[in-house]
Amino acid sequence: MLHNTMAQGALRRTDERTGALQGTITELLTMDDPRKRFAGVMSGLDVQYDLGAGHLLLGRRMPDLDLVTANGPLRVFTLLHDAKPVLLNFGEPGGLDITPWVDRVQLIDAEYVGLWELPVLGAVTAPIAVLIRPDGYVAWVGDGTDTGLRDALTTWFGAP
Repeated sequence: MLHNTMAQGALRRTDERTGALQGTITELLTMDDPRKRFAGVMSGLDVQYDLGAGHLLLGRRMPDLDLVTANGPLRVFTLLHDAKPVLLNFGEPGGLDITPWVDRVQLIDAEYVGLWELPVLGAVTAPIAVLIRPDGYVAWVGDGTDTGLRDALTTWFGAP
């Protein structure tokens, strides 16, 4: 963020060289990819918390996908309105057991058809499950097993 703030400050100068740079930046922002990247960086969507190695989604803001659930269609961010963590299961319904945390974490079996696209990064491989913190950032990504899920649940939402 500091780097981005310094760059924006530099672009506010009024000398001839900065004017030339402003023109170049303005031209770049007429193109889709650079405009999306700049918008993502300026709004903080490039932030990735260091939660260890793993899927590119780990530690990043969860995209607001249109999901299909047993209760009908809904968007991911509507699940965050109650400031409660969400475990989205895109695998076999009932395949994840969070019984000790059921009073603290919403478990939603869902489907999503489409490309998983993250701001700034672009397309990523679709995960089998994601644990989303109440702030919308991904705390755990499942690859078909629940390896690490209990640890993530305990770390973020307390002991079972």
